[in-house]
Amino acid sequence: MSLESRLLDALKPWRTAPRWLVAFSGGLDSTVLLHALARLAKRQALPPLGALHIHHGLQASADAWPAHCRAVCERLGVDLHVRRVQVAPGPSLERAAREARYDAFCESLNPGEVLLAAQHRDDQAETVLFRLLRGAGVRGLAGMPACRALGKGWLMRPLLDIGRDEIAAYAREQGLDWIDDPSNQCDDHARNYLRHHVMPVLRRRWPGAAACMSRAATHLGEAQHLLDELAEIDLQHARVGGRYQWLGVPSLCLSSLQRLSPARQRNALRRWLANWTALPDSDHWAGWEALRDAVSDAAPVWRLAAGELHRGDGRIWWLSGPWLDAPSGPLEWSQPDKALQLPGNGSLRLVGHVGASSLEVRYRHGGESLDLPGRGRRDLKRLLNEAGVPGFVRSRLPLLYRDDRLIAVSNLPQLDVQALSLIWTPPTDARFELVGSFE
Repeated sequence: MSLESRLLDALKPWRTAPRWLVAFSGGLDSTVLLHALARLAKRQALPPLGALHIHHGLQASADAWPAHCRAVCERLGVDLHVRRVQVAPGPSLERAAREARYDAFCESLNPGEVLLAAQHRDDQAETVLFRLLRGAGVRGLAGMPACRALGKGWLMRPLLDIGRDEIAAYAREQGLDWIDDPSNQCDDHARNYLRHHVMPVLRRRWPGAAACMSRAATHLGEAQHLLDELAEIDLQHARVGGRYQWLGVPSLCLSSLQRLSPARQRNALRRWLANWTALPDSDHWAGWEALRDAVSDAAPVWRLAAGELHRGDGRIWWLSGPWLDAPSGPLEWSQPDKALQLPGNGSLRLVGHVGASSLEVRYRHGGESLDLPGRGRRDLKRLLNEAGVPGFVRSRLPLLYRDDRLIAVSNLPQLDVQALSLIWTPPTDARFELVGSFE
């Protein structure tokens, strides 16, 4: 079967997409992909075809690449979009460039559109070998997925079952011209070292090494899919319940997780946390074990790359974004008939008559108490313990004072001293809102 026929077969599920957009670097692989699709578009009813070139500006020779890409696209009758990106400095320039590139990809996709990337079977084999040498688990060894969500659209790799030799043969047959990126010859990059020095040795001894590694990645991808299904079953039980859903913070029932084996606990947590933070490898889960096994009145914290796991009220809670910063106060509330915005801590509104006295919103410092009808003067700490309010909430729980007297605790009507209620809308992490919108 020809390269074009195999390409068309791989893209069959996406033929009703609003647009196909090729990630076009101008190199051999993306040139072949774009050329083959442009030829197919003349014979087949395909979505509108476009190309996107990302200019990183990391080497002087790259300044000429947009012009080359534009000339190729003009010959093929394909619209080209060129986007310049800023690569953040850091310990890994390669990773920073990839992050900048994928940010640009996300911003360029409209709903339902498909970005087509030109990674092929040999790229997949190198990815699997590279991750194996880094001690990756099943998810990492599954290699690059053929398809995944990206921004408002999708990322598709239709050449993953096609080898580099076949792609090069197509380019020669069609007389194509492409860019040779000088950085691809630099052995300082781990992937280039594998490509130029390790894979040739493997192929001499095992000619089908790349195909076998790619096939193994497919098997591992299936295994990861099963692990994800198991995680969803376990998470379905752990998500149930919780008294404080108004917090808007992701949480799981701790006892549900504790009933699982340690391996299933880690599997469920990896699935649950994957959208919000990078996770440690299998040798560095002591933080989870300490949080899980702490005594009931402890307040353990497991700090991860993009946030923290806390424990409270029989649940574990994922905190990130504004939840990691202390709110500022106190604040005067001169217009209690209107909502009060709390810096770094959401907003408040008041329900019920309050009179003409001045109001003030404060946060706990310790030693607070209030006079509850029928119960007398009670210590606030003890009352919060009785209510099971998670520890991480208590320091940012808005307290309402009138004439220096505590009269209401937000979202806990059982602690209202007078006929009024303090309604608190806690802060939200935009990243969690984004993930939730796709679920």
